[in-house]
Amino acid sequence: MTVPEFKNIGLVGRPDHAGVVSSLERLMSYLSKKDLYIITDIGTAKLLENPPKEIVSKTDLSVSCDLLIVVGGDGSMLNVSKYVASSNVPVIGVNRGKLGFLTDILPDEIESKVDDVLSGLYDVEKRFLLDIALVKGSEKDYLGSALNDVVLHPGSAAQMIEFELFIDGTFVYSQESDGLIIATPTGSTAYALSAGGPIMHPSLDAIVLAPMYPHSLSSRPVVVDGDSMIKIVIPSTGSRQPQISCDGDLKYSASSGDEFLITKKNVPLHLIHPPNHSFYEACRSKLGWGSRLDRKDD
Repeated sequence: MTVPEFKNIGLVGRPDHAGVVSSLERLMSYLSKKDLYIITDIGTAKLLENPPKEIVSKTDLSVSCDLLIVVGGDGSMLNVSKYVASSNVPVIGVNRGKLGFLTDILPDEIESKVDDVLSGLYDVEKRFLLDIALVKGSEKDYLGSALNDVVLHPGSAAQMIEFELFIDGTFVYSQESDGLIIATPTGSTAYALSAGGPIMHPSLDAIVLAPMYPHSLSSRPVVVDGDSMIKIVIPSTGSRQPQISCDGDLKYSASSGDEFLITKKNVPLHLIHPPNHSFYEACRSKLGWGSRLDRKDD
């Protein structure tokens, strides 16, 4: 396997996150000493005292760089993923958030871990995203993409909504609930987990559908194949108008009779991990799982 040579490094930092600026400045100093070309988006440049020469929009980051380093929390990674996934630019994260399932370099390990990556010592995971489209007859109006989840929800009011679910053209159920979370394996440790969904290993080609407070004791999360075509129909008789969000960002306010199609995006996000990264170790540290017991010989 030929190790890619990273020369053009993109930096993205999320404002209002504690420690983001100091980590960005530390990265700038380290990468400059390596004689690497540094690029930032417009928002990140405003955070830096001495920004790099090249400043681009987030949509142009994937054109300008061959490695992207995100400084922030998992939300920062989610925000960036939709801009770079289609161009196959690998992404790695420095964790300045809370959980950090997607941003696994610790702030005090920046130089050593990034040096490993630049030397070719890293693992690459392909994380798929979901696309959602509004279906009108034979036409599809693309609404957005999500690395974690697409969520049907009632919006600001606490009220139940009605919808119908179809998978690969087959009717599954009609439901009255607070909504439905449609999550990737990446998103299985996020909102879907809070709704009682299963934890899925990132390598799985599967999607979990987790109902939110369903008005039925028998309604449970369902795991389907990753290539499934998931359709949600808002009944024309309903009076409540739900909303659609992608990774927490509101994308569309539904109307009676609307149909939405959720499918796997045709290109994945290339997520880089430093050496010895373990999903299970991340679960232990982020979710408070028990450590291995000390065993003593009899």
